[in-house]
Amino acid sequence: MASPATTTTTNPSEPWLLENGTMKRLTRTANGHSRTAHNMSSSSLRKKSDMPIISKLHSSILRVLLSSIHEVIFGTTLSLLLLAVPAAVAAHYFRLPQPWVFAMSLVGLIPLAERVSFLTEQISFYTGATVGGLLNATCGNATELIIAIFALLQNKIDVVKYSLLGSILSNLLLVLGSSLLCGGLANISTDQTFDRKQSDVNISLLLLALLCNIMPLLYKYAAANDQNPAADASNTAKAILYLSRACSVVLLFAYFAYLAFQLWTHNDIFESQEEEEEADLDTSQDESPVIGLWGAIVWLTGMTAFIALLSEYLVDTIEAASTSWGMPLSFISIILLPIVGNAAEHAGAIIFSLKNKLDITLGVALGSATQIAVFVVPLSVIVAWIINVDMDLDFRLIETGSLFLGILVTAITLHDGTSHYLKGLVLLLCYIVIGATFLITDLPFDSTKNDPGAGSQSSNLLML
Repeated sequence: MASPATTTTTNPSEPWLLENGTMKRLTRTANGHSRTAHNMSSSSLRKKSDMPIISKLHSSILRVLLSSIHEVIFGTTLSLLLLAVPAAVAAHYFRLPQPWVFAMSLVGLIPLAERVSFLTEQISFYTGATVGGLLNATCGNATELIIAIFALLQNKIDVVKYSLLGSILSNLLLVLGSSLLCGGLANISTDQTFDRKQSDVNISLLLLALLCNIMPLLYKYAAANDQNPAADASNTAKAILYLSRACSVVLLFAYFAYLAFQLWTHNDIFESQEEEEEADLDTSQDESPVIGLWGAIVWLTGMTAFIALLSEYLVDTIEAASTSWGMPLSFISIILLPIVGNAAEHAGAIIFSLKNKLDITLGVALGSATQIAVFVVPLSVIVAWIINVDMDLDFRLIETGSLFLGILVTAITLHDGTSHYLKGLVLLLCYIVIGATFLITDLPFDSTKNDPGAGSQSSNLLML
């Protein structure tokens, strides 16, 4: 009798889910539930344990309540890190030094982000394909979006730009590089292979986002060299702002077209997943929902509220932490925030790379970078527009150059559909060089906003 993995049929009407900008039918369980790359990545950090005491309780309400708490709070290997959440609240309430509040908030976001992924997967058991896909897309980068919104409310545009740029670079170079390096070393006798179709789509969208970031920068320097007296700094700033808003609308249109492309019109592109990937998955894993629909919604609401609270603490204390630790704000925002904030997701991507499942790894790394570049960044500009904050897409020269080189080296690395440890090492070394650059150079976004030619005069070099 054929195994379930070999009898699975391809049907255009099958449910599809989206996470971090990437939709694909990775596996289909017996109950018809489809799982995404991001769901599978996060699930690698979950743990299962029997609940003999809870199952013996006579009260059904108490049994359901305790079972839900057990699954949500203790159902992850990161459960101990949840202690950082009340620790951050207590540190803020008792007015401990702000760097302590920042550190506790940063650590507390690690398990919360993983739990949000778990809860969206639980809700997707009960919803249709479209609702589940859109829910996963919305919550995929909830942490980055919430931090951006709180920073915009405090008019900290530099924190928004730095953190979103850092998330893109982290996914493209650190996560993907570490995954390819570890996977290549674990499978050193042969090259790892993956489906190029999904990576080509993501790279094309990243290049579109790069274009929208480069044009305001080019316009600024073109206007600075313009001999026309009318081209003053004030007019240039307004033009860049209007251009950025127009580009943001274009990017959002491209993102929603991307959703339609993968949900309905061209979902067959992602059906080339290797059959052995499905066969090798842990079939002992329980693929039925472990908590009810309304319980998952309540928990998701609560987790999102705590993410919002810790994000507010982060934004409030990031400058104090930068001063206390002697680190530039750019380094903390571009390097430290993305590494710690998405540690659970990144660890899952590396684990699947070790298992020679690069399509899942690419779904996490490239998909997350794509969603931030073509959805979270332009949405932040639009939100800033609504609340009367002048945020543009001018990420300055060194930041935009880092983004350009990061996308370029990633595209070249993935162009042939194969991978080995040296490709991962190159990506990782590129990330180290970029990180070292921001460690020694602090370039505030607003310091030369009205004087494009003064960038070299405002650089504050910090001695290591």
